[in-house]
Amino acid sequence: MGNKTKKQVGAILGNSGVTFRVWAPFADSVALVGSFNSWSEQLLHNEGDGYWSDKVRKAFPGQEYKYIIRHGEETLVRNDPRARHLTTSAGTAVITNNLFDWESDSFVPPPIEEQVIYEVHIGTFNRPDPAINGTFYNLMDKLDYLKELGVNMIELMPINSMLMDRGWGYAIDYIFAVESLYGGRHGFMQFVKSAHAKGIGVILDVVFNHFGPDNALDIWNFDGWHEEGYGGIYFYNDWHAETPWGRTRPDFGRSEVRQYILDNISMWIHDCHVDGLRVDSTHFIRNVKGNNDDPSNDLADGWLLLQQINSVARKINSKVITIAEDLACNQYITKTTKEGGAGFSAQWELNFPFVLRQVLASNDPAKIELSNLLEELSRQYTDNAFARVIYADSHDSAANGSARLIEIIAPGKTDSLFARQQALISAVILLSAPGVPMLFQGQEFLQNGAFNDWQGLDWLRAERYAGIIKAYQHLIALRKNQWGNTRGLTGGNINIFHVDQVNKVIAYHRWHDGGAGDDVIIVINFGKHSFKDYKIKFPLDGVWRTRFNSTWNGYDADFKNHQMQDFEVVNGDGIINLPPDAGLIFSQDK
Repeated sequence: MGNKTKKQVGAILGNSGVTFRVWAPFADSVALVGSFNSWSEQLLHNEGDGYWSDKVRKAFPGQEYKYIIRHGEETLVRNDPRARHLTTSAGTAVITNNLFDWESDSFVPPPIEEQVIYEVHIGTFNRPDPAINGTFYNLMDKLDYLKELGVNMIELMPINSMLMDRGWGYAIDYIFAVESLYGGRHGFMQFVKSAHAKGIGVILDVVFNHFGPDNALDIWNFDGWHEEGYGGIYFYNDWHAETPWGRTRPDFGRSEVRQYILDNISMWIHDCHVDGLRVDSTHFIRNVKGNNDDPSNDLADGWLLLQQINSVARKINSKVITIAEDLACNQYITKTTKEGGAGFSAQWELNFPFVLRQVLASNDPAKIELSNLLEELSRQYTDNAFARVIYADSHDSAANGSARLIEIIAPGKTDSLFARQQALISAVILLSAPGVPMLFQGQEFLQNGAFNDWQGLDWLRAERYAGIIKAYQHLIALRKNQWGNTRGLTGGNINIFHVDQVNKVIAYHRWHDGGAGDDVIIVINFGKHSFKDYKIKFPLDGVWRTRFNSTWNGYDADFKNHQMQDFEVVNGDGIINLPPDAGLIFSQDK
């Protein structure tokens, strides 16, 4: 079969036609059919190492094509696994070029400590017609809104060609093709260009832990060869293929398969100007069972692939952010490859949304247990606060038998005062904690229910809860030190110095280098009691100012609007007016 890779595979556009090259090591013959040859078979040349190729001078972009593969008595009609565009996921591959007018796009994402991510599902984020999927162009219509909100990175759930007209995007069939219902490859590039023009970077979810489902895939038994009923050349053909989503784990041990994936990484970053990648379920890439510390099921070739993904990505763009959804709190995910790590910039923090649910969902303070939250606020990987992405909701935590945080807080009563207060407290914690904060679409206007792929966001809630959106704007501005007096929120340091288990009050200190304009104190009162003279230690004497007060009625007319005056700290002691159900942020002027 050989174990080689080629730099140019797929339909490669040249000056005098198109060269077609496909990997089919067990084929007896491979023929090309397309609109350029009236769909008559044109045999490809066997290169002797598993690849077949030929140049077609009459071919040009926009024309459709397929491969006819013969293996024994089988005749298989296949699309190009590297097709950049398909008429539909069940349709025909289309020749594309890489021409796109990026104009002067030279966007550089903000440093990771200043990034605020917003997760989007293209099909449901902005759906003007409820019967039709949202598109990249619908998302572009909301870029000004997102810029005003303050987010500077948009994370897209997978946009690859899908097996269904609606879905989350994780059942991928063609990793190089962009879903045509979303706007296709050109629509995606136009979105990236437009986002960059607004100062917003783009992170893309990619899925390599499985493809599929299995026998609906064009690459399943691609050239006719397979063993024991498994998937053929692109997949493991033994027990290593088994995943929770079918027997479709790619064979990371084949260099051709690894190159297939690494070339995909290169395409997104180099050709499409993507600023970051979030790699789905990396624990199922590095271990057959998705386990941690389980050598008998570890996939050394999968670990190598993760390292190569990060090396290739940073070779193309040293500023790119790579995020692992590993869900195992494994320090080696974010260690450098030189240290034997996988080399990711950060990993999703699985526990963060669940500890928020624990402390916010109870209306009885006596039932609130703070210890898990305190542990989560202090967690770090590789001594780097920004090696984790933290969130109150994601597509996973808001679905899969669960619901959005606000629905968990007050099932069926998400418009209640309690739900609104608690939701805003969650935002204070999320946007003041160490880590890279991520919002999930609609969170800022209290979108209720559970996430699904058929129901668009209710944008009327953005009007109803314009004050809550304003609160998010203020918190994000503080998080990014936009006004120059909360630099500590861009630092990696935290000290949880005050824990009042009786009254359910915590306070923590965040700082970068320390000093006026840097030190930030966050006070959260989960309880129902107010205190006129609540004593808290502060790191510096002098005047401290309230930068955020979640009870302000400018955020919601029903809020109590507890007045927070500037106060003097003497000998480290600060006396504050502490309202109930509140999140407060304090700092000093420079």
